[in-house]
Amino acid sequence: MVDRKSEAGEPALITDPLELAEKEAENALAQFDWGMEELDRWLSAKKPKIRVSTILDLHRIALQEIHRDAGNFRPAGVAIKGSEHEPVTNADVPRFVEEMIEYLDSNWDRKTAIHLSAYVMWRLNWIHPFSDGNGRTSRIFSYMILCAKMETQLPGDNTIPEQVSENKVPYYKALEFADAAYKSNKIDLTEMEELMEDYLANQLVDIHDKATGNRDAIVKRASENERDSDEKRPTKIVGIIESHPVISTAILGLLVVIIGAIVS
Repeated sequence: MVDRKSEAGEPALITDPLELAEKEAENALAQFDWGMEELDRWLSAKKPKIRVSTILDLHRIALQEIHRDAGNFRPAGVAIKGSEHEPVTNADVPRFVEEMIEYLDSNWDRKTAIHLSAYVMWRLNWIHPFSDGNGRTSRIFSYMILCAKMETQLPGDNTIPEQVSENKVPYYKALEFADAAYKSNKIDLTEMEELMEDYLANQLVDIHDKATGNRDAIVKRASENERDSDEKRPTKIVGIIESHPVISTAILGLLVVIIGAIVS
């Protein structure tokens, strides 16, 4: 599958490929750190106050000194190389972003953590509100939503955003699946939700395997595209617990929360 990339006609401020890659990596770390700080503020409240400004701040940090529109919605149209999806016009971006946040607010107590994070991952990419950096911003924002809904900052270095960055093919396929469904006036996040489950399981089991040195037992990456049916989705998590009999109580507790996030 061809790599999806925004094409807005606005060149990067840094033209040297190596320098650009270094700055993107530096900004990615800063974006994640800021996102976790904002998550801590959300967790200190009874219910997180999610604002448009949060998304803009995440984008600003990711694109600072890289793009002239860092922290601002795109001023013009944008195409997505490698995708048939046509994003909304720049004039419609603010309205659709507000609607996305309203969806989160109205469904916070009714939908699962997996669903809400999958919805954000897809919807922000569908809107494509920025000239560049849409994927980076959607991935960290989705992760923040997942953690906030689960009422904890998930442990581990092999985070969901990191896993997506390592192999974007399954992520692109899940986006295309949801885009195609929406063309038929349906919201179908099946692919994205299952992908999020895989990533989440990988992240938590990786903690255990790093602690015990059992690297060979790490759960197969979601990039292998092995999917369970809806009826067996919690079984995968249970299998992880059974295959790690000495898994720590803290991680086991989180895995139980995950099962609740999937089936409730």
